[in-house]
Amino acid sequence: MGRYERQMQLTGFGREKQEALSQARVLVVGAGGLSMPVLQYLTAMGVGTLGIIENDRVALSNLHRQVLYETRDAGKPKLYAAIAKLSAQNPDVELVPHAAFLRVENALEIIGSYDLVIDGCDNIGTRYLVNDACVMLGKPFIYGAVFQYEGQLSVCNFRGSATYRCLFPQVPGNAAVPGCNETGVLGILPGIIGSYQAAEALKVICGIGSPLANQLLCIDMLTGGQLQIRCRPDPANLQIRELAASYWQYF
Repeated sequence: MGRYERQMQLTGFGREKQEALSQARVLVVGAGGLSMPVLQYLTAMGVGTLGIIENDRVALSNLHRQVLYETRDAGKPKLYAAIAKLSAQNPDVELVPHAAFLRVENALEIIGSYDLVIDGCDNIGTRYLVNDACVMLGKPFIYGAVFQYEGQLSVCNFRGSATYRCLFPQVPGNAAVPGCNETGVLGILPGIIGSYQAAEALKVICGIGSPLANQLLCIDMLTGGQLQIRCRPDPANLQIRELAASYWQYF
């Protein structure tokens, strides 16, 4: 346990929380900018099993924010480039590759074998799909997103808390929310929001602190300002099978 000695010295953490971390099974959706600090820190801190679902390749335009990759990784599958580096970082963590994009056909099967899901995707449709599958399966879901100079995050579906649909009831089309390919993004911003997501994961897994359940945290990188918006769970959003049936047919 010498690897984890410094965090185990913390008051309120210790061996018990480290053991909880080592038993946890976490799925990260995507291996892009938001996922970089999530993957690196959860691996370094000793999460037991870390699943990664990704089916894209490394591009040079990724490298300013997806700092796990190197120039020589350009053109390689992100999934296996990431796993090679993470396994070198901590060989005790079980890294499970899912070489696919999350779809209606595979969402429940993949998510069902994990305790916690962390959103690292850049697609609105995928995010609603992740939320709906997590609600069906009773899994907490840590949401994160960035847009130009701003980011936001929340812990959804945690012990009866608000879901992603409670935060954003209206489902926009993907064209209504342009991604960084269209609007740009500073490299540091996904690192900031992803680090917050890793911290929320640690709180949920280890039962420490107060997770951002029923809250949406918004961060403005240019000013350093933060805004916390409270949200109440909508019981109608727990009837997700009916909602999902009407939405997933278009996904």
